Amino acid sequence: MIKQAIIPLAGQGTRLLPLTSIFPKELLPINGKPGLEYILDECIKSGIKEVILIISNKKPFIKKYFNNDNFFKKIIKKKPNDKRIKYEYKKIKKYKKIIKFVYQNSPKGTGDAVLKCQKLIKSKYFLMLLADDLIVKNNCSLSMIKIHNKYNSSVIASTKVKKENVSRWGIFDLKKINRRNFLVNDVIEKPSIKSAPSNYAVIGRYILPKKIFKILKKQKPGRNNEIHITDAIRTLIHKKNKFLGHIFSGKYLDCGTMKGYIDSSLKIAKL
Repeated sequence: MIKQAIIPLAGQGTRLLPLTSIFPKELLPINGKPGLEYILDECIKSGIKEVILIISNKKPFIKKYFNNDNFFKKIIKKKPNDKRIKYEYKKIKKYKKIIKFVYQNSPKGTGDAVLKCQKLIKSKYFLMLLADDLIVKNNCSLSMIKIHNKYNSSVIASTKVKKENVSRWGIFDLKKINRRNFLVNDVIEKPSIKSAPSNYAVIGRYILPKKIFKILKKQKPGRNNEIHITDAIRTLIHKKNKFLGHIFSGKYLDCGTMKGYIDSSLKIAKL
């Protein structure tokens, strides 16, 4: 059973400057709720019992957000009849019970971030979610866990993108199994339109095997001198480890850019 999730949060958020010059992008409000809370709620509703947040020492606000008990207690003492404040504090305490923190103080890529969690992962598979990618209206993680349980396989979330936009994404080379799932033959990072094997893109939800840690330990830095999780996944695929792509049915929102962040707020407000 998959009961642990990893969420890398140590990135600098440069695409959302100047908002992120002081404030972590993961705590920026999306329709009145921090983006990170949408991800945590997705984990909880999919049966996850422990979430490992990978932060850096440059992002102390994330840890403080979940450990600010004295502040809430003082406010509640002054306003004992304010139900909204009590509700918010109760919600944060619920998150706090399942969260552990790991530090990645040097930005060396998602693969390096995942490797920091090696000693904490207990089972054969774990869930990884990227906070820039919100999937609403349908719980993508829960759907992926069901696929994993059925096929005993690693799973990566996917959606169809416009052919002219394939160079923005990791793109799957695939073999269809059914309407929602396919066997992954390879993952090509940001291919040209001509070289793209499909127009099915990687979205930030992964069920990964614990054996990926051994690959990451030996992996040499790739693009931008960083350790990329995609490169480790490709190594496992080439070693005949089974990976399935899952075409999720929820609504995908890209919160990683200023335009995407603004659009996400507007779209969620209309749901």
